Amino acid sequence: MTEPPRPPGSGDAGSYPPEPTSPGPYPSAEPPTAPLSGAPGPAGYPPAGGYPPPTGDQPPSGGYPPAGGYPPPGGYPPPGGYPAGGAYGGPGGGYANNEDKTWSLVAHFGGAAGMIISGGVLGWIAPLVAMLARGNQSPTVRAHAVAALNFQLIWSIVGLVGWVLSCILIGFIGVGAAIILGAVFGIIAGIKANEGQLYRYPLAASFIK
Repeated sequence: MTEPPRPPGSGDAGSYPPEPTSPGPYPSAEPPTAPLSGAPGPAGYPPAGGYPPPTGDQPPSGGYPPAGGYPPPGGYPPPGGYPAGGAYGGPGGGYANNEDKTWSLVAHFGGAAGMIISGGVLGWIAPLVAMLARGNQSPTVRAHAVAALNFQLIWSIVGLVGWVLSCILIGFIGVGAAIILGAVFGIIAGIKANEGQLYRYPLAASFIK
C-alpha cells in the first residue's frame, strides 16, 4: 500500500522544521520608489540624478571652486583695481597730502594777491612764506614756491623801479605792467597747481633754486 503524505515537521525524530525565509529589504515585490533629488539613497548611494550643486560661496566637496571662482578676499583689490585719483577722498594731482596742496596754492594765489594789494611790489612775500613753512618737508611745495618766488621777485623789482620813476610817465607803465603780469600769471599758476601741475612762469629769472 502507498503511504499517505506526512505533514511538515512530522518526519523523523531527528529532523527540524524548515527555517522561515527573511522577508528581504522590501516587504513587497514592488521595486523601491526612487528617493527625491537631494536625499541620500539606500546604503549611502547618491539619489537619481546626483546631488544638487552646493549653494553659497563654500566650495563643493573635492576642493573645486564654485562656478565663477571664489570671491576676492578682503586683502586683495577687486577686479579692475582700486579707484584712481581722489575716489577715496585723498588729494589728487601728485600731492602727498592736503597740506602740500594748500601751501602750493598759497604760493601762487598769494603772490597774485600781494601784487594787487601792494601795487606791484610785495608779490614775493606769500611764495617766500610757503617755501619757509613747508618747503623743507615737501619737495613738491618747494618747487611751486620757488617758481612763484622767482617770478614775483623780478616783477616786484620792476614795480619798485616804476614807483621810483613815477615822476615821469614811464614809471607808471612799469608799475601797471608789474601789477597786471604778477596777478594774471599768478592766478594761472594757481589754477594749474590746483590740478596738480607745476606751471612754468614766463619772463622769470632763476634767483632761487
